[in-house]
Amino acid sequence: MDDALEAANKAVNFDQVGQKEAASYYYLEASRLLQLASAAETDEGKRTDLLNKAQQYRERAGQIDILRLCEMTKNSQLADQRDQQSLRRCRFLSSQALDADEAGQKELALQLYLQAVELSLATRKEISDVEIQNKLNALASQALDRAEQLKGLPKISEKSETAAVSTEDDSPTANLRPFKPQQKPTLSNVNQEKSVDTQRTLHRGNSGHLKVTGTTAYTEEEKRVLLATSRINKHEYVPFMSVDLKERFQYAIPFSDRDGALQLSPKQQKDFARWARPDEFCSDPKMVVGQLVDFFAIKQTVVSDCSFVASLAVSALYEKKFGRRLITSIIYPRNRNNQPVYNPFGKYMVKLHLNGVPRKVIIDDTLPLGKHGELLCSYSTNRNEIWISILEKAYMKVMGGYDFPGSNSGIDLHALTGWIPERTSLQQSDLDKDGLFNKLLTRLHKGDVLVTVATGHLSESDAQRSGLIPFHAYAVLDVRLVEGARLLQLKNPWSHVRWRGNYSELDGAHWTRSLQRALDYDPNSAATFDNGIFWIDYDSILKFYDVFYLNWNPELFTHTFCIHETWEAGLGPVKDAYNIGENPQFSLEVNSNVGAVWVLLTRHITDINDFRENTEYITVLVYKNDGKRVYYPNDPPPYIDGVRLNSPHYLCKIIQKEGSPRRYTLVVSQYEKMNTIYYTLRAYATCPFTLSKIINPYNFTRKIADGSWSGATAGGCKNHPSTYPNNPCYQLTLDGYLDHSLLIDLKGPKQYSIGVEIITKSINDPDKTAPFTSKSSGPYRSGFVILELENLPGGTYDIIPSTFYPAQEGPFFLTIKASCVFEVRRIS
Repeated sequence: MDDALEAANKAVNFDQVGQKEAASYYYLEASRLLQLASAAETDEGKRTDLLNKAQQYRERAGQIDILRLCEMTKNSQLADQRDQQSLRRCRFLSSQALDADEAGQKELALQLYLQAVELSLATRKEISDVEIQNKLNALASQALDRAEQLKGLPKISEKSETAAVSTEDDSPTANLRPFKPQQKPTLSNVNQEKSVDTQRTLHRGNSGHLKVTGTTAYTEEEKRVLLATSRINKHEYVPFMSVDLKERFQYAIPFSDRDGALQLSPKQQKDFARWARPDEFCSDPKMVVGQLVDFFAIKQTVVSDCSFVASLAVSALYEKKFGRRLITSIIYPRNRNNQPVYNPFGKYMVKLHLNGVPRKVIIDDTLPLGKHGELLCSYSTNRNEIWISILEKAYMKVMGGYDFPGSNSGIDLHALTGWIPERTSLQQSDLDKDGLFNKLLTRLHKGDVLVTVATGHLSESDAQRSGLIPFHAYAVLDVRLVEGARLLQLKNPWSHVRWRGNYSELDGAHWTRSLQRALDYDPNSAATFDNGIFWIDYDSILKFYDVFYLNWNPELFTHTFCIHETWEAGLGPVKDAYNIGENPQFSLEVNSNVGAVWVLLTRHITDINDFRENTEYITVLVYKNDGKRVYYPNDPPPYIDGVRLNSPHYLCKIIQKEGSPRRYTLVVSQYEKMNTIYYTLRAYATCPFTLSKIINPYNFTRKIADGSWSGATAGGCKNHPSTYPNNPCYQLTLDGYLDHSLLIDLKGPKQYSIGVEIITKSINDPDKTAPFTSKSSGPYRSGFVILELENLPGGTYDIIPSTFYPAQEGPFFLTIKASCVFEVRRIS
């Protein structure tokens, strides 16, 4: 009994400090000794207690042995995972070296080959698996052979080409291929970026096939705009240039983003356990499993980015349907086939269209895991696939973290693809419902457009009855017209919760056998599993949904041009209801009477709070004003009167027909201008065009702020000839003999209709004839008038501001601008 007690005490002590092997031994020893002691015990009760205690010690020893076995197995698996990850890094380096080699980038290839040799040899020393050691030997040998060839030295070793081109996964040279010289472009790589030796230049085009209609170089002012809006949510995202294709993706240790971990949302924080890399929760990580991305595999979790996930779904469907890279073309690193690849070093670069240009976003591959090992971000249901999580992390980084305030798919799809965003509200009174459906039906199947649709406010009863989620985005997968039924197939980014009304899987009335055959759909089968995909009729869309977001393929056009600008807060009035003369204005000249020009206005956003509470309502107004500056919002009336939206993007469409003018004036407008804004104006056209900023020709300005109509000087207009001459009069003298430009700006009380007249007194050049005796600003207007003159010869002129009626007293402000030096003084 004394020996059993001593063994039991040792077992408990070793158990408490985690020495499982010793604890198991002493538990078994204590059990054996208690059994011996029980044999000598005459008291039946005590004998039973000793045997029960012995049984407990045996069970505890068994539990400890199971735990030890699990830990040994886990450690062995972790070691295997580490060895496999080391092999992946070596293979990645070798693959990158071969890609550079075949692209003719000799110096980069040599550097990568030598890094592959160094890493392979160093890794071989750290592992004990003979098979992996052999694979590393082969990698190092082939990389060294090619490196020596690039240096102009003879091979150190001769390896059979058969081994070098082996494609078996378990071959020592898996993922290797023989060197081939730089290849000619083929249909499979037409989207490949141009030579990475291109200088560090910015380019006005945002799609390779579009012809830039003007100079491709940016002005210094435009560069300052792009620099100012490169800092987004406290991090730098510089414009993406060809030189960025040389970005380094391999490091001595796994890459960690210098900007730190992303801010988690409250829902993530609740279940968050740790950040983990893909090789920690995937047995064989891949960027994309298979040849094409699968929209069925996209699943949203706790991040409130339904519009972004819906955008991923329609982009992935486009790739699958049309076999062209769209969403996966923005992920780096890539292999020689332009396919994004898993980087075992943990660094990725994503090209997003932000603030007017494509920009470079760098992230690492750490992802948030929950307490049960689940991903707390959007992910692919295809095992080992990570492209969804990587793209989401890049976009969430730009947006300030996973605590995302929400967006819309027009914004998200433009950022991901550069496709032209258009918003179509289903609540507008003049909506062409039939035209919209027909446009969706024809254009979606051609690959011209990506479509999502979003709900607005829904009452609790409507949401419960319909199965729809308020303020939620859905991907539009298909649009069909079958047996007179107008139907859309939608996907909920949650991958569950579906529509419950007409043409849902619950609807037994509308699903005829012929309709089921036409759509290859079985409602009974669909009812067994909720994947978030459903059919819905167009009338129900119009009833329950709020807005369509259409993103148009830039390849519908042939020409493009953009201008990046600043609109200072202090320039012009806060509201432009009366005066738009100081708004940014642009001249658009279209070189065809037939075609289309789409103008996209993009306001640059650099702070998440601005995005969350966007109070800047912007638009583009189009005037048939021969490309000249417009001063009055409704004179001439706008040809296209844009709706002011608190969205970063506004799209305006100009359709050219026979008889259409060739020149237009574009005016950027805000509802209330309180802050300086940066913006990009980009035009897309099916024909050549010219887009240019309307430059202010006036180099000299004089402001008269003490003017007033008072007493006798409130003489009224010329309809009152006895009092009109009593109005204030200013004498203007223009220097020189040349013709000049002149602008007279008069502002007065809004309750008065006011006007201004200019009278020629003398001309400096005796050989010239005065172009007019007098000119006026035209009809009297409430509180503001402009008189603009061109080709005005140097000389002396009188300027008379007046109200419409006599005795209308009040102050006025007279501003005179000219292209030459001038003098002005009050003479009466």
